[in-house]
Amino acid sequence: MSAYLSLSAEPAFGARIPLSFVTDSSQEHPVSQTPSESQPRYTPPTDLTAQSQASDSETQHPIPSSQTVLLLHGLRQPYQITDGHPVPSTKHDHELLVRTDTIGLNPIDWKSPDYGFAIPELPYISGREASGTVVLAPQTPSRIKSGDKVIVISTDYRDLRKATYQQYVVASDFNVVRIPKEITIKQGATLGVAYVAAALSLGICLGVDFTSVQDGPNILNLVREVPEEALPEDIRGECLNSILPNEGAKAGDWIAIWGGSSTSAVLAVQLARLVGLKVALVVDNAKHGVRISENPVLRPDLLVDSHDPERAVAVLRANTRGKLRFGIDTRGKDTAEVLLRALGPEELHRSAANVTSPPSTPPAEPIVPAHLVGMSGLPKTGHTGGWRGAINMVGEVIVKSCACATENYRCRGWSA
Repeated sequence: MSAYLSLSAEPAFGARIPLSFVTDSSQEHPVSQTPSESQPRYTPPTDLTAQSQASDSETQHPIPSSQTVLLLHGLRQPYQITDGHPVPSTKHDHELLVRTDTIGLNPIDWKSPDYGFAIPELPYISGREASGTVVLAPQTPSRIKSGDKVIVISTDYRDLRKATYQQYVVASDFNVVRIPKEITIKQGATLGVAYVAAALSLGICLGVDFTSVQDGPNILNLVREVPEEALPEDIRGECLNSILPNEGAKAGDWIAIWGGSSTSAVLAVQLARLVGLKVALVVDNAKHGVRISENPVLRPDLLVDSHDPERAVAVLRANTRGKLRFGIDTRGKDTAEVLLRALGPEELHRSAANVTSPPSTPPAEPIVPAHLVGMSGLPKTGHTGGWRGAINMVGEVIVKSCACATENYRCRGWSA
């Protein structure tokens, strides 16, 4: 389920308090205010929620000097609404300024303060995606113009100018997407992080080449053209060494996605089908089976019930005939470990389970490694066979989190 909060005159889901979490965990992670202050209500300009997609580079948008933001002052503390915070300024010619309409919510928004990670400084402004109106266009020639309704994807959690829990957000023009007329501005706020996670999981971690689809990119090649020293050390191995050119997923290959009802999975299914992959989707059939199977956009080649994990593995192996080499898990380390057992040929798992037996005769042709991406956690296993860069290699299955080199954005642990 996608979640968002709205800064518009009609907040999401009818909520009447500004900047309030609209998630299942809203009672556990409330947005609060200091006791001495009354809860303010933000009233945006009347055109903030307008759905017109026409660009008007001549439109003048007044930009205030201060704004309302949602600040985190300490770990394991509630966010606080704060007035009078400076509006961020652009620093580079490719940057633009967006007036926020709707903010997309992600698990990391509460996990990072609760568990103490991905918070480089305090006080901190969170938020990884939003939608809104461009009020200041880039200085360089750009497809993005003042007045455009756009999706903002914040890919640098260290730069608070680009955090989305504020009324005005700085973004790079290459991380901004114009909202088509078929999508509302509220719907757009839920797509950015999930799309990036899906695209990077396929394009970098699994080596999918999108050049055959609407002149799309080969993301892996683009990343490997970047100077090695320009890549952050903690993701360098994943970007450069996790998969060889001949190992990537190609048209006709099977891919299994466990946790297929998440937004990231929904987008990964569509991207995978665009390049001709055969998709096996593992979901709770009681909750999502009919909805997915009746939707021509989301319907996979194989729909598997997750209720009995061992049965799900057996169904995957039987239907892919041991040729399943690519997997994405959006749930966590436990389900990632289950999906791991569905990847690769049967003899691989027999040999891994019986490590005391004499080595078998090597196959006539070398086994091409399988690849598993864990968006929310990697499996725990005692059968670690070695390392390739920073990637755990279990037998002949390379297990990796999803990483990206663009502005230090990382998909690890994010399941939008």
